[in-house]
Formats: sequence, structure tokens, C-alpha cells
Amino acid sequence: MPCADSSSSIVLRLDGAERFVAFDFAKITCGKEISARTEYSSYCRGKGLKEILKIAYAQASADLGIDDDEKRFVLYLEWDALRSAIAHYLGIEDKDVDNDRCRISAISHDEDGSEVAMILLPPKGMPEILPCRLAD
Repeated sequence: MPCADSSSSIVLRLDGAERFVAFDFAKITCGKEISARTEYSSYCRGKGLKEILKIAYAQASADLGIDDDEKRFVLYLEWDALRSAIAHYLGIEDKDVDNDRCRISAISHDEDGSEVAMILLPPKGMPEILPCRLAD
């Protein structure tokens, strides 16, 4: 299932203090749309952007109780995309975050906060996830 055959999109929503509110993430892959469905957005709600960058994938997976390979794969995509988008938005360079894959397509701001839309190129690396027939 893991593949890097298309770009993704992400929209970050931040409150007036630039704290995380939510994100929308979508990736079309293998003829199937993958969108945020692991509760990772809720997990990050209210956190500062730099705080989110410090969340390890394994910790997020454990905290969210994800034990299904497909959900782990989707969480990885969300986790990696959100970290890349935040680092790009903040102008942070970190060897563990690939912010070069992001392209900001729109930014809007009003009294409630900001919304940042980005296109994401495929990640350089994917987690090793075994096919179901090999995982047993």
C-alpha cells in the first residue's frame, strides 16, 4: 500500500495566537483518496507549532492507540505532512523535517486567525509497513 505516486495538499488553521486549531490533509494514491482520519488533528489542537514539531511519530501512534497498519500508514502521512508544512511556514530548517517539499499556495488571515494552504510533494521516505499477508 505505501507509495509516493502523487502530491498531497494540506490546509493549516491557526488561531490568533498562532496556536494549532486543525488541518485538512488529502492525498490521492493507488486510486484511493487518503484524508485525515486518525484523530491526529484533534491530538495537536491547542498546541504551539514548535511543540507539534517535537512530537515523535511513535509517540503519536502510541497516544492515539493506533494498531492497524493502514491507520499507521495514514498517521505517518499526516504526521510527516504536518511537520513539513509547519517547518516551511515558520522557516525552520531541521535535518529531520523535509520542508523543501512544501509549496505555499495561499495564506489568509482575519480576526479569528490564519489559514495556510500548501501543496506537498511526496515524502522522501516512507515507514516500512509489511503487506497483510507477511505481517502475520
